Amino acid sequence: MAETVVPPVAATPPPSTRRERTGWYFYDWANSAFQTTVITVFLGPFLTTVTKRAAGCAVGADDCVGSVHPLGITVAAGSFYPYVVSLSVLLTVFVLPVMGAVADRSAHKKRLLAGAAFVGAGATVGFAFVTGDRYLLGGALFLVANIAFGAAVVVYNSFLPQLADPDERDAVSSRGWAIGYLGGGLLLLLNLGAVTLLSEDGNPQRTLDLARWSIVSAGVWWAAFTLVPLRWLRERPAAQEASVTGNVLTDGFRQLGRTLRGLRTYPLTLFFLLAFLVYNDGIQTVITLASQYGTEELKLPQSTLVVTILLVQFLAFGGALLLGALARRIGAWKTVLLSLVLWTVVILAAFWLPAGAPVPFMILGGAIGLVLGGSQALSRSLFSQLIPAGREGEYYGFYEISDKGTSWLGPLAFGLVFQLTNSYRVGLVSLLIFFVVGFALLLAVPMRRAVLAAGNTPPRLL
Repeated sequence: MAETVVPPVAATPPPSTRRERTGWYFYDWANSAFQTTVITVFLGPFLTTVTKRAAGCAVGADDCVGSVHPLGITVAAGSFYPYVVSLSVLLTVFVLPVMGAVADRSAHKKRLLAGAAFVGAGATVGFAFVTGDRYLLGGALFLVANIAFGAAVVVYNSFLPQLADPDERDAVSSRGWAIGYLGGGLLLLLNLGAVTLLSEDGNPQRTLDLARWSIVSAGVWWAAFTLVPLRWLRERPAAQEASVTGNVLTDGFRQLGRTLRGLRTYPLTLFFLLAFLVYNDGIQTVITLASQYGTEELKLPQSTLVVTILLVQFLAFGGALLLGALARRIGAWKTVLLSLVLWTVVILAAFWLPAGAPVPFMILGGAIGLVLGGSQALSRSLFSQLIPAGREGEYYGFYEISDKGTSWLGPLAFGLVFQLTNSYRVGLVSLLIFFVVGFALLLAVPMRRAVLAAGNTPPRLL
């Protein structure tokens, strides 16, 4: 039996203002600091060093191999951070859809955004206390911060259909991504500059302390700039009413169950999610393994990798706006398909990069930046067209799972191919399958019919 859909309380939400949209953009500016400064650059090396210290290794002793014993389990010091990342992904899979269901049934989405953002930012600031051998504290703080980060993104994304009509969402989403890359890149630039200027040769402890305070700065940045959307966004009526006997939280769990049972009602939306899962996994894997490819295969110095990371961040700002403008001319669906072709070209070019040559690597990093922001921003706005009215939070919860919760598939494929061939180049080329299959799946989605099937009005161009 098909699920009975609870109609939205307000069929026509009040129009958004420029100030409200600007406030929405600023949350991307705020939380991107966590993604760039913490996840991309500092946290992995920092937490691994702290864990090695707990295992008896001296700071800076890169060749030291030791073990720690959290909860009585023997874990190699170098594996602790990847295991914590995996655990956070697993927990996120359970948290995000529930957070989305709660958001849909709450008339106080700003409070939910504030709660998740400030919890995540507070946990990030808590790294100020991760000194000595406190690796367990660092792992616990990261778990809280990463889960809260994903929960806040679900609430943040659910505002998009309320802020822009179908023909405007591509542009609005692209501006948000662009501003996020700019903000995240700016703080990363400041932190890398501080580490470069204040580090001392032969003093690895000072470098470790600078990394710790860089992580803390991301939490402060995240919390401070979250105040802008909390000030400028408006609360809107709940998309769905809570039951008379329940509360928002318990009713959110019940609604999640009903949504899971009723997902078959929107098979084309699920088919789009499958396509996104495949090609986005390829994108995330390229981002994650680019540094390893540069150091291990191309033998490039750390300074080249730092410059390339910054180049990607700032060019992604322009790339998001550029592909957003292209989407206004040919449609978001076609633009994302084009971006996947460009990703394929990037992978093939990376295979032929010469070792020890920093300039070609940085040029390729610039190309990644140009297609990165646009492909992600337009995927988000495309998905907003496929969500049944009143279910934005729930469906963006599943979207975030497709974004974050399955990001182990690409690294697994890369690792298996490398193990069989002992070649990072062949491992990288193996990622082509994600872009080729993702392109084919996305091409097979009848987008206009999918939008209509979700009960929405298709934009003029797809």
